[in-house]
Amino acid sequence: MCGAFFAIPTAGGGFFFSAWLTMIFWGIIAPDFSIETIGYVKAMLITIAVWLVVAPLAAAVARGKAGIFKSSF
Repeated sequence: MCGAFFAIPTAGGGFFFSAWLTMIFWGIIAPDFSIETIGYVKAMLITIAVWLVVAPLAAAVARGKAGIFKSSF
């Protein structure tokens, strides 16, 4: 129960850190591709879009693997 209590703040912190890393790495590679750099708000938008795509895929993979392990025992 205590682990679930800290899950939301941990995910929030991870989100803001991921957005910051997105902004930093975008700024590093942007000149190589002749594109503009992005600010933190746009990095947050990109991060939430990626999370919305990746989270269901990760859940589906985890559910699929759990089903394989359950059926083999």
